Amino acid sequence: MSSNPPGICCLSGVKHEVQTYISGEKAKGKKVVFLITDIFGVVFNNAKLIADDFAAQGYLVVVPDLFNGDPVPWTYFSKLQEFDLGSWLGKHPKEVTEPLVESVLSHIKADFAPSSIAAVGYCYGAKYVVRLLGASKIDVGAICHPSFVDDEEVELLKLPLTIQAAETDPIFPVENRIKTEAILTKNQTPYEITVFSGVVHGFAVRGDPAVPQTLYAKERAFHNIVTFFDFHTK
Repeated sequence: MSSNPPGICCLSGVKHEVQTYISGEKAKGKKVVFLITDIFGVVFNNAKLIADDFAAQGYLVVVPDLFNGDPVPWTYFSKLQEFDLGSWLGKHPKEVTEPLVESVLSHIKADFAPSSIAAVGYCYGAKYVVRLLGASKIDVGAICHPSFVDDEEVELLKLPLTIQAAETDPIFPVENRIKTEAILTKNQTPYEITVFSGVVHGFAVRGDPAVPQTLYAKERAFHNIVTFFDFHTK
């Protein structure tokens, strides 16, 4: 696999605060960012802050609830061993999540007639960005510390992809990064891979902003994605 299934590190991190959620101007013909969250879903403040940041860069941002009101509760960040992640994942397999992703994408196209669609996925959400990109249903993709991505899905990629990875990540370890890069290179897929030292899985969405290295990596990853999207969209 190009990245492993989610593990205990997917349940760790620091919750960010948010005052308001801004999705951007709801006008037709704009560039859209389809943000596919980690297991904490759209109610998670951190996802809303990131959506706000993309909106501030001129994008219309769409962040769906992929879990039908059943995200992993944030309270388990302090009670990691009490949550049955395997059972939760069993309720939200690809066969359940992908139709929701496809439905949201259809609404984006019908309701906003965007000039282009970029998608960004964090952890759990990365798989669906890769699958949309491999099916040429979006124009450009970005994934951060991905989980559940298969080699076969990476093999289908022809359109641009940027990957923001952590140096320490049992879900997307160095051997998987190397394999992913080899596949993308072989297939002449436009890509970038940035690996940040001193951070762990989840840094781009759940990293502690009080830690300078983590804050730098989180902000730099976001900047990398925006620059990549700006270059590859119209």
